[in-house]
Amino acid sequence: MDYDFTTVINRRHTDSVKWNVKDSELPMSIADMDFKTAPEIVLAMREKLELGAFGYEEAGADYFNAVSHWYQLEHGADADPDWMIFATGVVPAISSIVRRVSHIGDNVLVQEPVYNIFYNSIENNGRHVLSSDLIYSNGKYEINWQDLEEKLANPLTTLMIFCNPHNPTGIVWKKNEVKRIASLCQENHVILLSDEIHGDLVRNNVKYTPAFSIAKPLRSNVISLVSPSKTFNVAALHAATVIIPDNNLRDIVNRGLNSDELAEPNLLAIPATIAAYTEGFNWLHELLAVIDNNFAYAEKKITKQLKDIKIVSGPATYLMWLDVSEISQNSQELADYIRRETGLIVSPGSIYRGNGKNFLRLNLASPISMVKDGINRLITGIKKYSKK
Repeated sequence: MDYDFTTVINRRHTDSVKWNVKDSELPMSIADMDFKTAPEIVLAMREKLELGAFGYEEAGADYFNAVSHWYQLEHGADADPDWMIFATGVVPAISSIVRRVSHIGDNVLVQEPVYNIFYNSIENNGRHVLSSDLIYSNGKYEINWQDLEEKLANPLTTLMIFCNPHNPTGIVWKKNEVKRIASLCQENHVILLSDEIHGDLVRNNVKYTPAFSIAKPLRSNVISLVSPSKTFNVAALHAATVIIPDNNLRDIVNRGLNSDELAEPNLLAIPATIAAYTEGFNWLHELLAVIDNNFAYAEKKITKQLKDIKIVSGPATYLMWLDVSEISQNSQELADYIRRETGLIVSPGSIYRGNGKNFLRLNLASPISMVKDGINRLITGIKKYSKK
């Protein structure tokens, strides 16, 4: 292995949101990684800093060509640079697009349980969350197609936020599923906003389908949001790309991003993103092997030690989704108890709504020594809770 995925970086007392915890606590909740960033990215940032002068910047052809290059080589998907707009993050872009393509009082459709910040982007902007809940049966999730179609047909539904791949369940939607969703949205004049921030983090030789890559007749109302932030653990760069094949829709979204002042990069966003997307292939694939090993370790320990817990995770993300319904149907209470008793911090599934009250989410993107510590704490905490 050419890269270092074993060194534990001490991020306590460094302004890290994730690590702003007690010294005895171990955070495995917030979705950022505890690995060293790819050295190619660090080098690109150092070279930029050595200039010593930092004026206004804008993303140019080299930036957009790098994004296009990445999606062609890594995912076999053609992304025309002319379809792209720079944005300062996926979540800010979601909020801006909600404001620009829907109206106050409209329904914005999601598929619960789903990434909790979607709700902030919808509700903080005066729109209503309308969920077509995923069907959960025998440890697997699937789309409720009849319910989805009925809710997309609601005249007040103007936008669907699609988590592709899905957080927190790790589902990688099949190509025919992405196409069917896009088709239903088009039939019902609903904009499809696809958050694809976890698209690079797919294991087991499974491939995700970018929404912008579906057949031309179906993509006229499709917006894809991509970023290196999860893939390379560079969230603080505040760099993302909005990909919109349709000219008119792109103009509408572009106006919103500029009105909201979300289209100006910081001094490191451009060189770091270019380095990630042109030199990050080997680092990413070593990372995926490490995460796969972490999942295998966690699955073995949990299956052996916690008979009442079901591991539900699909092959996407570095987040493990744990069905704890046989122990508790109040995931917030359980997460609080585990933190209090062991110092391990996990995400209560209830924040993702849907059936999340029966689940915990666990971040496994850490050196194996940290993962082992976390799993031991999890086992200890759940066993204690079960004996209450």
